[in-house]
Amino acid sequence: MTRLMRGTAVLGVLAAAWFLMIKPALAANCYTYTETIGLVCEAEPSQPTFVQPQSPVGSFIPTQQYARLNDNIWVYPEPTTASTPIRNVGDGYLFVTFSWWIDGTDGGRWYVINPGEYVRAEDLRVYDDSEFSGFEIHQQPQRPFGWVLVDYWPSREPGAEPTPGDPKLPRYTFFEVYDAQVDSEGWIWYDIGSGYWMKQTYVSITEIEQRPAEIGPDEYWVEVDLYEQSMAAYVGDRMVYAGLVSSGLNRWPTGEGLFQVWDRFEKTKMSGAEGKVDYYFIEDVPYTMYIDRVTEIALHGAFWHDRFGYKHSHGCINMPPRDAEWVFNWSENAPNDLWVWVHTSDPNHYFERYDPVETFVGP
Repeated sequence: MTRLMRGTAVLGVLAAAWFLMIKPALAANCYTYTETIGLVCEAEPSQPTFVQPQSPVGSFIPTQQYARLNDNIWVYPEPTTASTPIRNVGDGYLFVTFSWWIDGTDGGRWYVINPGEYVRAEDLRVYDDSEFSGFEIHQQPQRPFGWVLVDYWPSREPGAEPTPGDPKLPRYTFFEVYDAQVDSEGWIWYDIGSGYWMKQTYVSITEIEQRPAEIGPDEYWVEVDLYEQSMAAYVGDRMVYAGLVSSGLNRWPTGEGLFQVWDRFEKTKMSGAEGKVDYYFIEDVPYTMYIDRVTEIALHGAFWHDRFGYKHSHGCINMPPRDAEWVFNWSENAPNDLWVWVHTSDPNHYFERYDPVETFVGP
C-alpha cells in the first residue's frame, strides 16, 4: 500500500484517489435514506473494520537485518583474509542475520554474521524483508475482501480489457468485493468498487469460513487456504486477522488437515535437503509455530522472499514477518494450543453463499 505507482502524473492522481477510497479509516456511516431525502450520515463515525497492525514494543522485526551468502565462500575469525578461515559454507540457499558491518584491516567491508564470524561484503547480498502485512479485523467483515497479487489495471466490466488511462493497481492493493460474475471462458471476475472489476487470476480473496467441528466456540484457530494462498485468524467464529501466505511448491506440497501447534520459537534455525540441489540453511527464522510432528511443517515468518499470495516454499506455510509476529504473540497465551486448518477452497462457493443484490452495498 505504500509502494509508489509508476506512470504519468495523471495516473498518479487517479491511483491516489483509489488509495484514499480503499484505505481503512474511521469514517461516518452513510446510507441512502429515501430517494427524496438522499444520503444520510450518522453523527458518530463507525469503527474501521480493517486496521494495520502496529509492531509491539521490543519487536526485533523492524531492526533485524538479513543476507544471503554466496556459494562456497569462506567465513573468517577476523575481518581480514590474512586470518585462517573457520569454514567454507558450501552451496545452497544460505541465509544469515547480521548485527553490523565494519571496515577490515584490508580496507574492505566485513559483515559480522555471528560473534567471531566475519564475511566479506562481496560474498553476500543484503535482503530486505517484505513490507506487506495483513490487517487486524476489528469487526466481522460484511463481504469478502482481498489483495491484488500483480501490478495490473482493473477493467470496467467482467471479461473486458482495461480502459486506457485507468489507474494501474500495484501488487498488494487491498479491496472489498461487491459482486462477482463468470465470463464466457469460465473465469470469475470480482467487483472491487467504483465500477472496476478484477479477474480471479490477479487477486487473492478471503471470506468468513465455518469453524471446523473439532474447534470450540471460544478457541483460537488459523485457517490457511491453499487455493487463495491466504490466512485468517479466528476466535471461535469471529475473524480477528487476515493476510497472505506462501505454501509449498507443487514439488513439496503443504499437507491438508486440522493441526495444532506443538512447539514454537521466536527465532530458530532451519535446514533441509542436505546434499541436494535444493539444500537450504536459514538462521533466525522468525516466529515459528510447528504444526505437524511427522513432516515438521510450520507456520513461520519468511524474510527471504516477497511472493506472498503464491506458492513458494519447501512445504512450510510462509508468512510475512509482521503477520507471523502478530499470530505468534496473539496465540501465545490462548486458552488452547493454536488450531491450524489447512484446506483448499472452491472459489465458486462465492455464488452459493452470497446474493450480491440482497447482501452488499458499496461504492
